[in-house]
Amino acid sequence: MYKIEDIKVGMIESYSQTITDYDIRAFSGLSGDRNPVHLDDIYAEKSRYKKRIAHGMISSSFFSALFGTKLPGTGCVYLSQNLKFRSPIYIGDTVTAFIEVSSVDLIKRHVRFKTYCKVGRSKVITGDAVIYIPESK
Repeated sequence: MYKIEDIKVGMIESYSQTITDYDIRAFSGLSGDRNPVHLDDIYAEKSRYKKRIAHGMISSSFFSALFGTKLPGTGCVYLSQNLKFRSPIYIGDTVTAFIEVSSVDLIKRHVRFKTYCKVGRSKVITGDAVIYIPESK
């Protein structure tokens, strides 16, 4: 875990994962989102996407993994996140999530991050997040 004093604007971490049918079905069961555009090939073929798409929240959850394990690390608390879903993510796409420090408030112990996911060179999700870092013991 980083101490807040060691976190600097511009620090970046990333995480990559290829989205599978299993991921989509497991997330559907966990979240309760059983929208057929995620689960039904025939339904999805008739949609604007022409094939099944992943839940946007699967890829955006990679930000939480980065915050809790890499930057700032264990013990931090998610305060806010906004997201813009720019393009669909399909089964077989490799998503890379990035978090980048944009500001540090030492008094409030808040760190603001730019957050985004890419498939190839395209940004498919953009947003920003605020994380609270408790005092070290």
